[in-house]
Amino acid sequence: MPRLLEKLPAGRTLEFLHKVIDGICGRAYPRYQDYGNVWSLSEWMEVLKETTRYFKTAVGKNMSDEEAAQQIVELNSDYQEAITKCLKGRKEEIRNALVENVHAISSAQLQDFDWQLKLALSSDKISMLQMPLLNLDLDVRENGEIKPISIEMNKEELQNLINALEAANKVVLQLK
Repeated sequence: MPRLLEKLPAGRTLEFLHKVIDGICGRAYPRYQDYGNVWSLSEWMEVLKETTRYFKTAVGKNMSDEEAAQQIVELNSDYQEAITKCLKGRKEEIRNALVENVHAISSAQLQDFDWQLKLALSSDKISMLQMPLLNLDLDVRENGEIKPISIEMNKEELQNLINALEAANKVVLQLK
Protein backbone atom coordinates (compact mmCIF):
# COMPACT_ATOMS: atom_id res chain seq x y z
CA MET A 1 0.00 0.00 0.00
CA PRO A 2 1.47 3.37 -0.93
CA ARG A 3 2.61 5.88 1.64
CA LEU A 4 0.16 8.27 -0.03
CA LEU A 5 -2.38 7.17 2.56
CA GLU A 6 -0.31 9.00 5.17
CA LYS A 7 -1.19 12.33 3.51
CA LEU A 8 -4.69 11.83 4.89
CA PRO A 9 -5.14 13.37 8.37
CA ALA A 10 -5.20 10.61 10.99
CA GLY A 11 -8.69 11.61 12.14
CA ARG A 12 -10.16 10.90 8.70
CA THR A 13 -8.39 7.58 8.09
CA LEU A 14 -11.06 5.27 9.54
CA GLU A 15 -13.79 7.12 7.66
CA PHE A 16 -11.89 6.76 4.37
CA LEU A 17 -11.09 3.08 4.92
CA HIS A 18 -14.69 2.24 5.80
CA LYS A 19 -15.89 4.03 2.66
CA VAL A 20 -13.44 1.98 0.58
CA ILE A 21 -14.82 -1.20 2.15
CA ASP A 22 -18.35 0.07 1.50
CA GLY A 23 -17.39 0.36 -2.16
CA ILE A 24 -16.03 -3.18 -2.22
CA CYS A 25 -19.31 -4.34 -0.67
CA GLY A 26 -21.40 -2.77 -3.42
CA ARG A 27 -22.23 0.55 -1.81
CA ALA A 28 -20.70 3.93 -2.71
CA TYR A 29 -16.93 4.29 -2.87
CA PRO A 30 -15.44 7.47 -1.36
CA ARG A 31 -15.68 10.49 -3.68
CA TYR A 32 -12.74 12.48 -4.94
CA GLN A 33 -14.62 15.70 -4.11
CA ASP A 34 -14.40 14.79 -0.42
CA TYR A 35 -10.64 14.20 -0.57
CA GLY A 36 -9.49 16.54 -3.36
CA ASN A 37 -7.75 18.80 -0.84
CA VAL A 38 -5.60 15.84 0.31
CA TRP A 39 -4.55 14.15 -2.95
CA SER A 40 -4.15 15.15 -6.58
CA LEU A 41 -6.35 13.23 -9.02
CA SER A 42 -3.57 10.79 -9.98
CA GLU A 43 -2.69 10.25 -6.32
CA TRP A 44 -6.38 9.71 -5.54
CA MET A 45 -6.68 7.05 -8.24
CA GLU A 46 -3.58 5.26 -6.93
CA VAL A 47 -4.50 5.36 -3.24
CA LEU A 48 -8.06 4.19 -3.96
CA LYS A 49 -6.86 1.37 -6.23
CA GLU A 50 -4.14 0.20 -3.83
CA THR A 51 -6.35 0.37 -0.74
CA THR A 52 -9.08 -1.59 -2.51
CA ARG A 53 -6.56 -4.15 -3.74
CA TYR A 54 -5.11 -4.54 -0.23
CA PHE A 55 -8.48 -5.36 1.35
CA LYS A 56 -9.54 -7.69 -1.48
CA THR A 57 -6.21 -9.52 -1.43
CA ALA A 58 -6.02 -9.84 2.35
CA VAL A 59 -9.52 -11.33 2.52
CA GLY A 60 -9.47 -13.20 -0.79
CA LYS A 61 -6.23 -14.99 0.04
CA ASN A 62 -7.40 -15.54 3.62
CA MET A 63 -4.24 -13.98 5.03
CA SER A 64 -3.53 -14.29 8.72
CA ASP A 65 -3.36 -11.07 10.74
CA GLU A 66 0.45 -11.26 10.65
CA GLU A 67 0.57 -11.71 6.85
CA ALA A 68 -1.84 -8.81 6.34
CA ALA A 69 0.24 -6.62 8.67
CA GLN A 70 3.39 -7.45 6.68
CA GLN A 71 1.77 -5.94 3.59
CA ILE A 72 1.48 -2.52 5.26
CA VAL A 73 4.66 -2.51 7.34
CA GLU A 74 6.00 0.62 5.55
CA LEU A 75 3.13 2.76 6.89
CA ASN A 76 3.11 4.76 10.12
CA SER A 77 1.86 2.67 13.08
CA ASP A 78 -1.34 4.76 13.46
CA TYR A 79 -2.30 3.98 9.87
CA GLN A 80 -1.37 0.31 10.29
CA GLU A 81 -3.60 0.13 13.35
CA ALA A 82 -6.53 1.78 11.54
CA ILE A 83 -6.22 -0.56 8.55
CA THR A 84 -5.95 -3.63 10.78
CA LYS A 85 -8.99 -2.51 12.79
CA CYS A 86 -11.09 -2.06 9.63
CA LEU A 87 -9.91 -5.36 8.19
CA LYS A 88 -10.69 -7.33 11.35
CA GLY A 89 -14.05 -5.67 11.86
CA ARG A 90 -15.32 -6.07 8.30
CA LYS A 91 -13.49 -9.15 7.04
CA GLU A 92 -16.63 -11.27 6.81
CA GLU A 93 -18.52 -8.51 5.00
CA ILE A 94 -15.69 -8.19 2.44
CA ARG A 95 -15.58 -11.97 2.00
CA ASN A 96 -19.32 -12.08 1.35
CA ALA A 97 -18.99 -9.29 -1.23
CA LEU A 98 -16.16 -11.12 -3.01
CA VAL A 99 -18.15 -14.36 -3.07
CA GLU A 100 -21.18 -12.46 -4.35
CA ASN A 101 -19.09 -10.95 -7.17
CA VAL A 102 -17.91 -14.40 -8.20
CA HIS A 103 -21.43 -15.80 -7.94
CA ALA A 104 -22.77 -13.01 -10.16
CA ILE A 105 -20.65 -14.29 -13.06
CA SER A 106 -23.39 -16.84 -13.74
CA SER A 107 -26.83 -16.97 -12.25
CA ALA A 108 -27.55 -20.45 -13.65
CA GLN A 109 -28.06 -23.22 -11.10
CA LEU A 110 -28.40 -26.95 -11.66
CA GLN A 111 -31.82 -28.08 -10.45
CA ASP A 112 -31.86 -31.74 -11.50
CA PHE A 113 -30.09 -34.22 -13.73
CA ASP A 114 -30.65 -37.63 -15.26
CA TRP A 115 -28.35 -39.90 -17.22
CA GLN A 116 -28.59 -42.95 -19.44
CA LEU A 117 -25.86 -45.21 -20.75
CA LYS A 118 -26.37 -46.53 -24.26
CA LEU A 119 -24.39 -48.85 -26.45
CA ALA A 120 -24.34 -47.84 -30.10
CA LEU A 121 -24.09 -51.12 -32.00
CA SER A 122 -23.75 -49.66 -35.49
CA SER A 123 -23.98 -46.47 -37.50
CA ASP A 124 -24.80 -45.59 -41.08
CA LYS A 125 -21.08 -45.89 -41.93
CA ILE A 126 -19.89 -48.75 -39.69
CA SER A 127 -21.83 -51.99 -39.28
CA MET A 128 -20.11 -53.13 -36.03
CA LEU A 129 -19.54 -50.08 -33.79
CA GLN A 130 -20.21 -51.08 -30.17
CA MET A 131 -19.43 -47.64 -28.72
CA PRO A 132 -20.77 -46.67 -25.27
CA LEU A 133 -22.56 -43.28 -25.19
CA LEU A 134 -23.81 -41.33 -22.20
CA ASN A 135 -26.93 -39.18 -22.47
CA LEU A 136 -26.89 -36.49 -19.78
CA ASP A 137 -30.08 -34.46 -19.24
CA LEU A 138 -29.71 -31.31 -17.11
CA ASP A 139 -32.45 -29.06 -15.76
CA VAL A 140 -30.85 -25.64 -15.27
CA ARG A 141 -32.62 -22.73 -13.55
CA GLU A 142 -31.66 -19.34 -14.95
CA ASN A 143 -33.54 -16.15 -14.03
CA GLY A 144 -36.34 -18.21 -12.49
CA GLU A 145 -36.88 -20.29 -15.65
CA ILE A 146 -35.92 -23.96 -15.96
CA LYS A 147 -34.17 -24.88 -19.20
CA PRO A 148 -33.66 -28.51 -20.19
CA ILE A 149 -30.24 -29.30 -21.68
CA SER A 150 -29.37 -32.67 -23.24
CA ILE A 151 -25.82 -33.77 -23.95
CA GLU A 152 -24.54 -36.96 -25.59
CA MET A 153 -20.94 -37.89 -24.83
CA ASN A 154 -18.57 -40.67 -25.73
CA LYS A 155 -16.13 -42.13 -23.20
CA GLU A 156 -13.40 -39.53 -23.89
CA GLU A 157 -15.78 -36.56 -23.65
CA LEU A 158 -17.20 -37.92 -20.39
CA GLN A 159 -13.70 -38.24 -18.93
CA ASN A 160 -12.97 -34.60 -19.91
CA LEU A 161 -16.18 -33.48 -18.19
CA ILE A 162 -15.31 -35.43 -15.03
CA ASN A 163 -11.81 -33.92 -14.95
CA ALA A 164 -13.21 -30.39 -15.37
CA LEU A 165 -15.76 -30.93 -12.57
CA GLU A 166 -13.08 -32.33 -10.25
CA ALA A 167 -10.88 -29.27 -10.93
CA ALA A 168 -13.84 -26.96 -10.23
CA ASN A 169 -14.55 -28.82 -6.99
CA LYS A 170 -10.93 -28.33 -5.85
CA VAL A 171 -11.27 -24.58 -6.42
CA VAL A 172 -14.53 -24.46 -4.46
CA LEU A 173 -12.96 -26.39 -1.58
CA GLN A 174 -10.04 -23.96 -1.49
CA LEU A 175 -12.47 -21.02 -1.19
CA LYS A 176 -14.12 -22.55 1.89
